[in-house]
Amino acid sequence: MNNVKVFGLVAFMTALVLVVGGAVGGQQGMIIALVIAGGMNFFMYFKSGSMVLRMYGAKVIDRSQAPDLYDMVDTLRKRANLPMPTVAIAPQEQPNAFATGRNPQHAVVCVTAGLMRVVTSEELEGVIAHELAHIKNRDMLLQTMTATLAGAISYLAQMAMWGAMLGGRDREGGGNAIGAIAMMILAPIAASVVQMAISRQREFKADAVGAEICGRPLALAGALQKLDSYAKRIPMNVAPAAAPVAQVNPLAAHGGRMSRLFATHPPTEKRVEALRRIAERV
Repeated sequence: MNNVKVFGLVAFMTALVLVVGGAVGGQQGMIIALVIAGGMNFFMYFKSGSMVLRMYGAKVIDRSQAPDLYDMVDTLRKRANLPMPTVAIAPQEQPNAFATGRNPQHAVVCVTAGLMRVVTSEELEGVIAHELAHIKNRDMLLQTMTATLAGAISYLAQMAMWGAMLGGRDREGGGNAIGAIAMMILAPIAASVVQMAISRQREFKADAVGAEICGRPLALAGALQKLDSYAKRIPMNVAPAAAPVAQVNPLAAHGGRMSRLFATHPPTEKRVEALRRIAERV
């Protein structure tokens, strides 16, 4: 069901590109927006690993620097039938983790220094297994695709705005003008909400696959509860663009009520409930 929901959301974003593109600049405008957005995200796809590591201030490590962590990643990646990823540690006090990289052959698994201080060995296995699940599910590819669609919609809205400002739109008919203004404002918002909804669905999927990899759904559930609790109390200085890759929202301490609508992570309580249901079936 998770994959069906994601497919439906991607289809909606694609349809939104077609509708907005046709309304703003016809087929030519739609193609221009897709090419520009695709070019930017193509670059991001190949450079995302190093860029995200810099955003978190993370450093790549080898086995001599953290043998227990390195061996744990190695053991779990063998269970997941994945190549050995690069291992990194971010000097952040907030317990968290993330995976990045364009494919399993160029993947990075990173944990924060705070994470290794507050979770048990079994919980750490669950956290790492969740990140390996993202790699196994090739979520970076999906993120790039949805970012391209969202970017295209944003560019189309900007084209419409500049067209209206420069007098390119027909001045007759106030209804058309109002509709165009509404589209400029609402289309990018709708694309962002859908993009975040896809991200939330991938978190549920990664939890399920991660529980299968580590074999301890309740350990992952316990880790998520700890991470969520600490994230609400310990701020993390990281760019919002890098927040979606983390296992729990690293900006939770800064969030307000409106932030829930645009949250890239599902509520931790729902993730824990889903993991408990998995544990009951094991």
